[in-house]
Amino acid sequence: MKTIYMDNAASTKTDHAVVDEMLRYYDENYAVASSQFSHSPGIAAREALDSARSVIANALNAMPEEIIFTSGGTEANNIAIKGAVLSAEKNKNHIICSAIEHNSVLHSCQHLEQNGFKVTYLKVDEKGFIDPDQLFDSINDNTLIVSIQHGNQEVGTIQDIKRISKICREKGVLFHTDAVLTFPSYSIDLKDIEADMLSMSAHKFHGPKGIGALFIRKGTPVKKIFHGGYNEFDIRPGTENIPGAVGFAKAVEIAEKYDYDKIRDLQKKLIQGLTSEIEGVELNGPKDLDRRVQGNVNVSFDKIEGESIVLHYDMRGIAVITGSACFSRSLEPSYVMMAMGFSHERAHGSIRYTLSKFNTQEEIEKVIEVSKEIVDSLRKISPIA
Repeated sequence: MKTIYMDNAASTKTDHAVVDEMLRYYDENYAVASSQFSHSPGIAAREALDSARSVIANALNAMPEEIIFTSGGTEANNIAIKGAVLSAEKNKNHIICSAIEHNSVLHSCQHLEQNGFKVTYLKVDEKGFIDPDQLFDSINDNTLIVSIQHGNQEVGTIQDIKRISKICREKGVLFHTDAVLTFPSYSIDLKDIEADMLSMSAHKFHGPKGIGALFIRKGTPVKKIFHGGYNEFDIRPGTENIPGAVGFAKAVEIAEKYDYDKIRDLQKKLIQGLTSEIEGVELNGPKDLDRRVQGNVNVSFDKIEGESIVLHYDMRGIAVITGSACFSRSLEPSYVMMAMGFSHERAHGSIRYTLSKFNTQEEIEKVIEVSKEIVDSLRKISPIA
């Protein structure tokens, strides 16, 4: 049975063109960039790394030396926040983030909070948006950095990072954004958006796992958070992942617009099918798809537990996830859904479908058909239906 994979916000299929590009740096030239002063393979490795860096920089309208390769989005977020803290003046002990950030941001902030820093967790509305006026009012003389994600990993909310960046620039504080779910799907021009730092990860858009990047605007004070060599402009020590960097760049190069138009059409079809053909289904997050990450569909099924739906999907070869507590390490339901003001029941009944260019119209139709069958059967046996 062929799996219908709809968990692309967690990770995507690596494009064959990306794999082919990477293989050369496993099979033919496997030297490291730091050997550039010793032999020709090292020079070729350095050239491949620099070329990959330039591709990513060009996509952001940034400079190559502003791109730091990391192991992924989590490391990029940690370097951005903790690296800024290590560079801060003594009185700068205040950090601001939203309540629905990725755990790599939230847990970094919580760790710093335990070590004497003050953190403001901005509330969000029922669609997942922060209030820019609340952000403005929350910044004080001790604020060092604001970290607000571009696109949310669970309900797909896209924040207005251009407006947020202008507020931070006006207030004289650093602004970091986690763009793991939006780069390169959305045009991010860093000459126009005044972010000081921006996190990316290749495996979210058909690149390889284990490679990400952090844009650090020239002049931004950031120190390394662990030590070793002087790699990546003395910010991120350790042997560079050249196959990964090359694959990252290739994934950026092949990220063509028609793929996103196709994904948007599939997203609309799935939302329409689930909400109109099944009773008691609520869309979580923005209804305006221009303000929602392309491919993200998060709905709650009334009077049914999410884990039951997910298990029935899996038995039918459909891969999705739920915000239900039973599918997390925590006993609590989705912190994102709870921060948006939803009930435990709505959070427990939520299912996230995230689509990619490899999904098809036929798959969407199949999921809608199977969903109706699953919901009908589960509601017949539900004690609260």
